Amino acid sequence: MSIKTIALKSVYILMPATILLAFLWAPPAAILGDSSRIMYFHVPLAWVSILAFIVSGILSVAYLADKKGRFHGLVETSYNSAVIGFVFTILTVITGSIWAKISWGVFWNWDPRETSIVIVLIIYIAYFSLQGALAGNENRGRIGSSYLVIAMITLPFFAFLVPRIYPSLHPDPIINKDRTVHLDAAMLTTLLVAILSFSLLYAYILFLMKRITTLKKRIGDYHAAD
Repeated sequence: MSIKTIALKSVYILMPATILLAFLWAPPAAILGDSSRIMYFHVPLAWVSILAFIVSGILSVAYLADKKGRFHGLVETSYNSAVIGFVFTILTVITGSIWAKISWGVFWNWDPRETSIVIVLIIYIAYFSLQGALAGNENRGRIGSSYLVIAMITLPFFAFLVPRIYPSLHPDPIINKDRTVHLDAAMLTTLLVAILSFSLLYAYILFLMKRITTLKKRIGDYHAAD
């Protein structure tokens, strides 16, 4: 078994460990209480929703820079990464809404952080709409890849900068103006393990989707040969 496979399949250990740490080891937050435990799922989901777009953008740069057509498969991989990111973004909105209801009494109040994740969601939707509109177009790969590169460049502005320009009710335990980690050791450890677990889950799903795509091509080539 290769190191890559071992790393990807470690998610089978890390994900259950994340759940146990979140509910049984990490202490509740001082003000939010046990409802703060949703942080160990909401924050990693939000992280992967951004990570997936960054990966799609980097793969798109490689594809557009390839003048010899050696990396045509990167288009499908970047698309698969965007699909995963889109699902994780939806889950981010759902978990964030639940947390908002518990903390603020309403599911949604257009807090800057909530608004920023909606913008990320719209960017994803626009990409899939573009891909659908270009079905059958020979330049679909390059146009879609160009969109992903532009999205990757603008995404940090909407996801990280804008939410911090305006006042927010959103808790800021790690990245904050005080430059201080507002979590105790157990909570921080649990959050970091959760982020690693969800990142590996993303990578594992992307790996499986790539294998499925390869199998579909082989089946198609087999039927074409007949």
